[in-house]
Amino acid sequence: MTPTDKDRSELLGEYMVKNKATVRACAKQFGISKSTVHKDVSQRLEKINPSLYKKVKKLMDNNKAQRHIRGGMATKAKYQKRKSDK
Repeated sequence: MTPTDKDRSELLGEYMVKNKATVRACAKQFGISKSTVHKDVSQRLEKINPSLYKKVKKLMDNNKAQRHIRGGMATKAKYQKRKSDK
């Protein structure tokens, strides 16, 4: 693992915890792929900084549990917008 991977993993983890960000939001903020963010915070971070990893894992588990609700809200908003455009 290169030093930049270590630095990036911790930076991403800290950003996610501080902002309660999703993997998608974090990827967009840093201009990298969701896959890279997920690998950094779910695999590399566990070895680098276990205490930060636990915080990130708790946040990711919570985001996953709420994902279906956010998806439903987005779909509802989409169809309400279509209806109001007519």
